[in-house]
Amino acid sequence: RTSTHAMASTEGAHEHALGPEHLAACAALSASAHWNQNEADWALMLEFGRGYGLTLDDGTLAASTLTLPYGQSFAWIAMVLVHPECRRRGYATRLLRHALDDLARDGRMAVLDATPAGREVYRQEGFRDTWSFRRLALAQAWRGASESALGIRVHALQPQDWPGIAALDLPAFGANREFLLRSLATRLPQAALVAERDGQLTGFLLGREGREAHQLGPLVARDTESARALLAAGLAAVPPPLYLDLVDRETELRTWLERGGFAFQRPFTRMVHGGAEAPGGASLVVCPAGPELG
Repeated sequence: RTSTHAMASTEGAHEHALGPEHLAACAALSASAHWNQNEADWALMLEFGRGYGLTLDDGTLAASTLTLPYGQSFAWIAMVLVHPECRRRGYATRLLRHALDDLARDGRMAVLDATPAGREVYRQEGFRDTWSFRRLALAQAWRGASESALGIRVHALQPQDWPGIAALDLPAFGANREFLLRSLATRLPQAALVAERDGQLTGFLLGREGREAHQLGPLVARDTESARALLAAGLAAVPPPLYLDLVDRETELRTWLERGGFAFQRPFTRMVHGGAEAPGGASLVVCPAGPELG
């Protein structure tokens, strides 16, 4: 779907909708900022989202913003990105405001995950803080011990697991995103794992390959034991370099991950515009899918 606002030009930059024909330029924009998204990520987001771009006269994609609708009540703001040589020209704010106008017209709340620098910009545009998480990075081989929690069995995701995954994810995320989860399950199959206790699904893990590193997430679990068992199995199967985003309340898991070689990279804050609270149940979320996906 494309933007409904009119085409515009500003300071030699032409505003336009982003589509599949812009995939290479979008990937180059990610690379210019050292972000981890690859063409597969952009293709996925442009398939179900709405893209806004600013392109310079020389053909360089200077800025982007995406909105990813999840149901009728909210949408994710993603990839608010400006080429390093084009910063401080108001490009990101311009595209963000167009995106917010479109979401307001659709009646959807806006949600995003902000870095510290972005958080200040978003607060000026009316976004409010909710909860937080941090990115951890593993550069060398995982040094953690294998984990076995009493009564918890971790196995590769099977087709018959999808109803249970969807039923657990819906209250965690706040909308049905099974289409997204199914797509991620094909990206890094060795990380597509399910935890069970007494025949009941207690958690799931997915992952994807990235431009710079593999990314683990989302990880949704009913308890810390299931989350740790899933992470242990995922870390045994997926080689570094590796990123994962861990919610701040999981202090024991963070200590365990850091002992195994993970290092803190940057914090994120989940923010909302047009509502008081972020959708979903944060207590079930251990690792988001990534700031661009939620």
